[in-house]
Amino acid sequence: MTSVSASMDPSDSAPTEPHRRRPRYKGKNPRQFDEKYKERDPGKYGDTVAKVLASGKTPAGAHRPIMVGEILAQLALQPGNVVADCTLGYGGHSEAILRRIIPGSRLLGLDQDPIELPKTEARLRGLGFGVEQFTAYRTNFAGLPKVLAAESLPGVDCILADLGVSSMQIDDPVRGFSMKLDGPLDMRMNPQRGESAARLLEKTDAAILSHLLRENADEPHAEPIACALAGHKFDSTMALANAIRAALPQVKDVDLSVRRVFQALRISVNSEFSALDTFLRNLHSCLNPGGRVAILTFHSGEDRRVKKAFAAGLRDGLYAAISDEVIRPTSQERHANPRSISAKLRWALRSQF
Repeated sequence: MTSVSASMDPSDSAPTEPHRRRPRYKGKNPRQFDEKYKERDPGKYGDTVAKVLASGKTPAGAHRPIMVGEILAQLALQPGNVVADCTLGYGGHSEAILRRIIPGSRLLGLDQDPIELPKTEARLRGLGFGVEQFTAYRTNFAGLPKVLAAESLPGVDCILADLGVSSMQIDDPVRGFSMKLDGPLDMRMNPQRGESAARLLEKTDAAILSHLLRENADEPHAEPIACALAGHKFDSTMALANAIRAALPQVKDVDLSVRRVFQALRISVNSEFSALDTFLRNLHSCLNPGGRVAILTFHSGEDRRVKKAFAAGLRDGLYAAISDEVIRPTSQERHANPRSISAKLRWALRSQF
């Protein structure tokens, strides 16, 4: 397990190229994602980003952390705490946590995305959080025990896991997570590992795919969709979306099914439920006695697993208390950030032994 931090000797740098002006936006707003350099570099174009945020949207290449106040309240952070953010993403939650716990504290940030993790580490370093306060690890949340072993830590005081897909991944068509813009049908959190969603569909038969759609997304039209998709090759996200729509010509809310299919494939491609089950199974032993955990979920499959694991831990005496009900975003947050609408927050307090 290694930090993604790396230094470079200035003598190894390539020769400086002549400065070139960026191309101007074509029209009032760019249509191609790769033209959206303003939104993709929020540090340089604060005014543009502010306008996007004010409109209730999330700037491309950025992510708005969800339920920050509620998470901070449930973690009951104190200066001196050691905290693990198991889904670092853009670092919004981690930034808020670090500002609450410094000085004398540490935060371990875990994320499996090799594309976004270096950007987030650089952003947090730029905000003044040095290596003595923040360490980044490229692994998913199931790798937390190995991270603690690498740090020679018996446990941490607080754990956060935000199980949602980051806006940077959703908005970039190259990653293949969304039907919003056409792109290769990939969906891998780590594009360097595993098989793409396109390959999964091509090699899976209808019966297995139908089960996958029901299990991962509660899709009510799983069978006709599976029959239309299984064994076929889809090169792009738009081709897949159109095939789903064609398979359900009488369904009025067909785009809901499209989103559920994308969700189910993403979960399968990244083995998300398997990783979550492993994380929940080891969670108690990763917390110090009296430690607290908060988990943010975004669909029923995730929430069911977290709810059952917390209830079992309370019954077995591993947890001293758990949330009675899910905590949801305020109406103000749901209005300001529509991507928060499906969020559910649950927490647990480890027992003192």
